[in-house]
Amino acid sequence: MMSIKKKLPAHSRGSGNIFADLGLPNAEEHQLKAALVVQLKRLMAEREITQTEAARLVEMKQPDLSKLLRGQFKLVSVEKLMRMLTAFDQDVEITVKPHRKRGEAGRITFIPA
Repeated sequence: MMSIKKKLPAHSRGSGNIFADLGLPNAEEHQLKAALVVQLKRLMAEREITQTEAARLVEMKQPDLSKLLRGQFKLVSVEKLMRMLTAFDQDVEITVKPHRKRGEAGRITFIPA
């Protein structure tokens, strides 16, 4: 039987940061916030707790937590998200080191444990 290969429409490979690919300002910050929110959602699922219980734990109103979990990242800072993770008994480590290529701007990277 002969396989037929479908021709893909014209496209380009993404950078790994959808916010940068969309040309949004502060793309690295958005990417970091998204990664931290994913961790928060994972912890909520692992503990099988409701948004109301999680909101109480992280000292936030439930409607605001709901908005955050749906991607409205402007509601909180990176610092607040890190504090939210520590409320779930998580350690958050920040490492600062020289960028690999001199003359280029540094970058922000999230590495889950």
